Amino acid sequence: MPVKNRFAELLPEITAWRRDLHEHPEILYETHRTAAIVAEKLQEFGCDEVVTGIGRTGVVGVIRGRHDSRGRVIGLRADMDALPIHEETGLAHASKTAGAMHACGHDGHTAMLLGAAKYLAETRNFDGTCIVIFQPAEEGGAGGREMVEDGLIERWNIQEIYGMHNMPGIPLGEFRIRTGPFFASADMFEIEVEGKGGHAAKPHEAIDSTVVASHIVIALQTIASRNINPVERIVVSVTSFETATKAHNVIPQKVMLRGTVRALDEVVRAQAEARLIEIAEKTAEVFGAVARVDYQRGYPVMVNAEPETEHAIDAARKVAGACDEAPVLMGGEDFAFMLNACPGAYILVGNGDTAMVHHPEYDFDDEAIPAGCSWWAELTEARMPMG
Repeated sequence: MPVKNRFAELLPEITAWRRDLHEHPEILYETHRTAAIVAEKLQEFGCDEVVTGIGRTGVVGVIRGRHDSRGRVIGLRADMDALPIHEETGLAHASKTAGAMHACGHDGHTAMLLGAAKYLAETRNFDGTCIVIFQPAEEGGAGGREMVEDGLIERWNIQEIYGMHNMPGIPLGEFRIRTGPFFASADMFEIEVEGKGGHAAKPHEAIDSTVVASHIVIALQTIASRNINPVERIVVSVTSFETATKAHNVIPQKVMLRGTVRALDEVVRAQAEARLIEIAEKTAEVFGAVARVDYQRGYPVMVNAEPETEHAIDAARKVAGACDEAPVLMGGEDFAFMLNACPGAYILVGNGDTAMVHHPEYDFDDEAIPAGCSWWAELTEARMPMG
């Protein structure tokens, strides 16, 4: 198809953008260099409007089609931020920033959407307006929420919004998606357990916070096994157990537990939160200790709307010939904030046989670029057809 041919021509140029971004990763909202490059290129492409500073360091480009007979507006979103990981790929374009790495492929996402924007600004073969959205701080900073709260949807009257993420293990150029809950909510908790410190040789004179915290860790596993309907998906993980002392002969006064709760349903999410707090506080009380829980809600469940998912599937089939159903994923994705504000869908594009995302040896496969760009372009033209 012509779109795929055009992106094959653009592949060396888009690859160069991607590798430059990979060499200069920026974390959370510190995407100043990346945002400046994005804004400069959108202006070079001839976008009708380029706005920076949406959601702190986000960038929005407006591309109007040849006609606007129905007032249709769709949004296309890519994330720009990197991770605080030391890269171990050994590649020529490896990160030049110590302790930062594009280990999730956001460099590829940004480059693909830039490629699509270049094509759409050249051809404008659609009836309506395309809004290209470049978001900071997906990796734990809730940049999607910041952009929404900054008026992203209302300011440009976005009626449908779409996102895409690469996925290792899916063959290059293939797509996967599902309707309904797709990515899990991602909450965090800290539990401070305070007992009574003492000498390790005299445990009867202390209230051993290590023992109390250990009971809490085990008891929290009953949320999934005994409190939530077994047909529901829920993950409760304690990922850090830190005592107030490292001495061999001291029973610590305090222990700090940290972890995460993941769910695919907002009711289940609320049940898990309430039960976690109750289990921690009551278990500590039984032993004469005190548990203080700080439960922080993170990204909500990301839910693909049915009509928009079908549109995404149609575009994927035109590009790749097929689009299989994706499994439910317990990872979090802050595109959920945008989907809560506007109907839309999120799709996965294959990154082939590479290391998994968030791994120090991961790298985005540039051969995925033509398929990803083509999907953006096909979706835009199909949702706002000429004539």
